[in-house]
Amino acid sequence: MTPAALGLLDAPVAPPPPPRPPARPAWRASAQPPIWLDLSRLLWRVFRGTLTGVDRVELAYAEHLLMEAGERLRFVAYDYRGGFGLLPQARTAALVRAVGPAWQAGTLAGLAPSALALFTGSLARLRPLPRPAAGALPPVYLNVSHHPLAQTAAVARMLARSGARLVPLVHDLIPLDWPEYVGKAETLRHQRRMATITRHASAVVANSAATAARLAPLLPPGLPLLPAPLGVAPRQAAALPPALRGLPFFLCLGTIEPRKNHLMLLHLWRRLVEETATGPVPKLVIVGNRGWDNEQVLDLLDRCARLRPHVMELGGVSDAVVAGLMDQARALLMPSFVEGFGLPVAEALARGTPVLCSDIAAHREIGGAVPDFLDPLDLPAWLAAVQDYAIPQAPRREAQLRRLAGWEAPDWPTHIDTVLGFIGELALAG
Repeated sequence: MTPAALGLLDAPVAPPPPPRPPARPAWRASAQPPIWLDLSRLLWRVFRGTLTGVDRVELAYAEHLLMEAGERLRFVAYDYRGGFGLLPQARTAALVRAVGPAWQAGTLAGLAPSALALFTGSLARLRPLPRPAAGALPPVYLNVSHHPLAQTAAVARMLARSGARLVPLVHDLIPLDWPEYVGKAETLRHQRRMATITRHASAVVANSAATAARLAPLLPPGLPLLPAPLGVAPRQAAALPPALRGLPFFLCLGTIEPRKNHLMLLHLWRRLVEETATGPVPKLVIVGNRGWDNEQVLDLLDRCARLRPHVMELGGVSDAVVAGLMDQARALLMPSFVEGFGLPVAEALARGTPVLCSDIAAHREIGGAVPDFLDPLDLPAWLAAVQDYAIPQAPRREAQLRRLAGWEAPDWPTHIDTVLGFIGELALAG
């Protein structure tokens, strides 16, 4: 029997059912806990007038949680007398919103009075942290800077009095695994931080799978651990310093300290000067404040006449200046012996800048197959790579640019959403 005989051709056709909306994660569909974000370190660093990588992570959390967590978010700080308390929400939020643009524009020093007022005036009379009402979810004390987790007893008292649950972000275990690269006091502080985490954390976030793998054996069995790559924030670029315009240069970004391996780069550049018979020698631009245990590096920077015309040390500069340098550099150089995440590698790749970096787990994780990975002790290999990348339209550099076309930068909204989901699941688990 034909469809016409059956009357199917003229029968009204029922509209298809509307598409089912994607299921909301269980944590989004349920009540969500208050979040207490510790800003102790950021206030201090704004007052000091410069931000490190850890400070920028704390700032990114504050900026994005203001948008994503709404009324659940409160800012807290350590009062350096053994207690914690709530910061004035409106004033602190206004400062947080002002820090990013000021750092980008190089005017962070103008916010120092506001940061000092919060840091000293407000910390002297912090509002006590409230206990949750009967039946309410306990708040999450979110610490993303390691500071002040070294105060184990003070954190324990705060958690006991407020009923809050500690969720820290661990950036690295370098002071424990590589104590030769930090001062003894920093190793002791990090030992105390880890004691706080292992005794009192309800869950832990790590900034990379590499950090999580190293951290996992130290944690109590069953403690939730989330590897969550940090985000890369888009930055506007400032104009190049006049001394660099029209010249080939390479960029090295990070505090001048032994684990960053500046010593190898300076010896490389001295050899590059000696081996360049004709043509210009590309400049090495070093961005980062001077750290500790750097006698040999500082001697080369301050006293080596051969290097002086070819090495530019800029110290700490704004994100806009860094972005401008990245955009024009032949490559970012990151010969570090160890990193927890390798944020400069991610930032450079996000701007389309090639990367020459040490062959370590953190760089492999964030860079994938894009960078050229080199042994941090193999000076001849680094020298050959720099010489290759210095040539206009160098085949080796062009090959990396082609690989870079398929690389995707991690972003802060995804990171924050992942962490909020982790916190929400923690609340559901009770």
